Amino acid sequence: MKLCRYGKNGFEKPGMIDAQGNIRDLSAVVEQIDQGTISPAGLAKLRKFKAETLPLVKGEPRLGVPYIGISKFVAIGLNYADHAREANMPIPPEPVVFMKATTCINGPNDKVVIPRNSTKLDWEVELGVVICKKAQYVPEDKALDYVAGYCVVNDVSERAFQLQSSQWDKGKGCDTFGPIGPWLVTTDEIRDPQNLDMWLDVNGLRMQKGNTRTMIFGVAKLVSYCSQFMTLLPGDIITTGTPPGVGMGMKPDPVFLKPGDVINLGIQGLGEQRQDVVAYPG
Repeated sequence: MKLCRYGKNGFEKPGMIDAQGNIRDLSAVVEQIDQGTISPAGLAKLRKFKAETLPLVKGEPRLGVPYIGISKFVAIGLNYADHAREANMPIPPEPVVFMKATTCINGPNDKVVIPRNSTKLDWEVELGVVICKKAQYVPEDKALDYVAGYCVVNDVSERAFQLQSSQWDKGKGCDTFGPIGPWLVTTDEIRDPQNLDMWLDVNGLRMQKGNTRTMIFGVAKLVSYCSQFMTLLPGDIITTGTPPGVGMGMKPDPVFLKPGDVINLGIQGLGEQRQDVVAYPG
């Protein structure tokens, strides 16, 4: 299934994407797509409904974050060897874990706002992994049982803020720095999360092109690893790192985002995002 939420910000309705890519209204089935909806029992209930039997949503409404109830936005750094090299950083011997503020969460096509005093705004296409049930000390061979599905994430980053100290969080959690969606695609549609093509364009130019097969640490490892240090709850999301091609790594000179730029990105089977980059209005 492909689950989504559509409508004005703060007033989104639950939806499901049919085989033709149309939005179908789920309001008669569930009030909201939340932690209960994406639990194993909740997803089993939704699988009884065929998208084509649900009311068709007309037009092209705004798409919001595909579900609500994200208590933690966990991120993994330097998880592609070639990206680590372009960043002039060593390949990590174990996952590099940091957090993105939940206040950065944004709809997949909402504007990315350049924060005050920003000088090095960058992009990162990433695979997001959504947790479906409480996870503590999960063994790696059972880890995918705790995954509801996958989605596209743009781990927007302010490199000047990020690299001012050894802690990256302040360069990762500014408002609008966490576009998620357009859909939450359940695991029955993504049999192998380690074989998904991914890409990102800026102003129509291809900047990133990769595949999740080149992750240093795969999805099962990351879910298991994170659960050793924090309890993962239904709705929590882990964004799993980015392939090469970020602005910071461009040669001979880095390239950073500016007002008026347009970012397009996507992952095979998970849909696409589009963001206009705008200056902070204050």
